[in-house]
Amino acid sequence: MEYRRLGKSGLKVSALSFGAWVTFGQQIGEDVAGDCMEAAYEAGVNFFDNAEVYAQGEAEIMMGKIFKSKAWGRDTFAVSSKVFFGGSLPTQRGLSRKHIRDACHAALRRLQVDYLDLFFCHRPDAETPIEETVLAMNALIQQGKILYWGTSEWSADQIMAAEAVAREYHLAGPMMEQPEYNMFHRDKVEREFMNLYSEIGLGLTIWSPLSSGLLTGKYLNGDPGDTRIHLKNYEWLKKRFESEEIQEKAKKIADLLNVANDLGITMAQLALGWCLSNPNVSTVITGASRPEQVVENMKAVEVMDQLTPEILESIESILGNTPPKPSIF
Repeated sequence: MEYRRLGKSGLKVSALSFGAWVTFGQQIGEDVAGDCMEAAYEAGVNFFDNAEVYAQGEAEIMMGKIFKSKAWGRDTFAVSSKVFFGGSLPTQRGLSRKHIRDACHAALRRLQVDYLDLFFCHRPDAETPIEETVLAMNALIQQGKILYWGTSEWSADQIMAAEAVAREYHLAGPMMEQPEYNMFHRDKVEREFMNLYSEIGLGLTIWSPLSSGLLTGKYLNGDPGDTRIHLKNYEWLKKRFESEEIQEKAKKIADLLNVANDLGITMAQLALGWCLSNPNVSTVITGASRPEQVVENMKAVEVMDQLTPEILESIESILGNTPPKPSIF
């Protein structure tokens, strides 16, 4: 396993990490989830990602039980949660001081830990002053309940607004962002955020590196059946995979699969290795419904050495979606 600094912080996280988003409490139960986490941990994964909204809190409960049963030293792994989508009541949503505090305490109980290593604002909140959110996160850091805070799916301008407040009042600013990033979703990471890496030392914990499974190649010959698009509340994903846009992407995946075959690796390993080749990515969050998938995914760290400039250039020619260079200021 390779370990990378989380942005400008001193925390080193595994280049590949493990998340509970779709699988925990929806596709798999506690026993299989425990096997997947153990496979990841044994491969060197030291960061486990979660959120209050995943399976309506059940994903964190499940992960907490696994942490307790495995009895891993708390100093050997980092765990995260995210705050925004806590419930349907006004006090259970958003980034108010109250919900941030309540969500943190609830995550600690569900995960059965004394502190969160990373705590993300899961979405921006237009109804809460950014000063209130930054102060609330800083208070949790001072209380020792979280170590670092960050954002997920925020714009560069929103992140910089939070950073400006933190600098003005000498508070802890956002350390990391969790954006979607994969071969088909690149603009934010490769263009919009480009100045933030050097200006504030932003780290990235990226999600959906396989584009919701599309970049595994398993949909090339139609719907294989037992996948996340058949889960309850994932009708939106099924519609997305049936769109003309996805059909066009399938043609590119067929060409990418040829590249993977020539290298002797799987399509998923190629997609994960491609994400890892971006030096601004601190960690790539993976998921799995079987421990065997975890083992295969972890091999993507070894793939990076095979992704020579020539191979990367051939991938770029297939994708044809290289974002324009950002203006430097």
